[in-house]
Amino acid sequence: MASNSSILKSRWISFLVPLLAILLSLVIAAIIILSIGQNPIKAYSAMIEGAFGSRLSWADNITKMTSLLLAGLAVGFGFRAGVFNIGAEGQMAMGGIMAVTVGLGLGNVPPAIAIPITILAGMAGGAFWASIAGWLKAKTGAHEVITTIMLNWIAYHITNYLVSGPFAVGAGVPKSPEIAKSAQLPPLLTVQASSIPSGIIIAIAAAIVIYIILEKTTTGYEVKAVGFNPYAAEYGGISISKNIVLTMAISGALAGLAGALEVMCVHHRIFGAFTSDRGFDGITIALIGQNNPIGIIFSAFLISSLRAGSNAMQTIGVPDDIIVVIQGIIIFFVAADRIIKTWIIKISNIGKKKTIENIEGGEEA
Repeated sequence: MASNSSILKSRWISFLVPLLAILLSLVIAAIIILSIGQNPIKAYSAMIEGAFGSRLSWADNITKMTSLLLAGLAVGFGFRAGVFNIGAEGQMAMGGIMAVTVGLGLGNVPPAIAIPITILAGMAGGAFWASIAGWLKAKTGAHEVITTIMLNWIAYHITNYLVSGPFAVGAGVPKSPEIAKSAQLPPLLTVQASSIPSGIIIAIAAAIVIYIILEKTTTGYEVKAVGFNPYAAEYGGISISKNIVLTMAISGALAGLAGALEVMCVHHRIFGAFTSDRGFDGITIALIGQNNPIGIIFSAFLISSLRAGSNAMQTIGVPDDIIVVIQGIIIFFVAADRIIKTWIIKISNIGKKKTIENIEGGEEA
């Protein structure tokens, strides 16, 4: 019989905890929906229909998933090194700014060159912005939570300044000009006025690359070692400062890639708050995905599906704030995973007790 400690160490526990957290959050949200006089079955049916009911729904879902997946990877990679990168929002904005800055001047450059250059510019923008917080932590001990939050605000105001001043074009919402056609990524499929962005392939490829880096390379080993125990890692000859800056740079590059793809696939320009808080959603996605790049693919799909389905819920009178409630409850149960693990152990022990009773009953008979 498996002991309690072996149950907690088993691989399937990392899948079971977020799965049960999601189911519990849906049950609690159903009670809340009932309390406001609505039918939770109809609400969830509308949500599923809104997320998966048509090709247009799928296009909206995949579009949202692309940037959410990369934001989750950015936050999750930092968590694996014990670094709390709360600045994916600002790094995503800087990635978008750099993509627009470079993409505007690539009109005479063929797409085979313009697209990689624009992507690399976005990644460089995010990496540079995150490296500031990494360098401050490594050299001065400044906590990355504080510095990344402040950098988020700076990036937000830089974006607003650019679209209202140097980059401003047209009337109405402050916005930049569109980047050159050669720097725009063609869609995988066009559905009415929407499209499925080809950036989703790049985002999934990035998740696989990050998984390989973490699990199969020396760099990944050092990053994880610093995250598990920085003092032991330093005693073993691993540079803490170098790994903190490197981790923040890679994390920022992923968030910057999210901003670049948002520009190259969706808007083809930037405007004020074009990141739509997706950098902050990366924290939720990383936690649900247990900071595993492959798990983050599925958690990003979950959150994008909830967001895509929330509009349909509103049509039957259920406020889309319910989605935020569901998201918050999932985070609560994933963060307080001890609660769910305790339930799993209790259920497992009840099962073992019944098995022993059945065996003893059979022997007596």
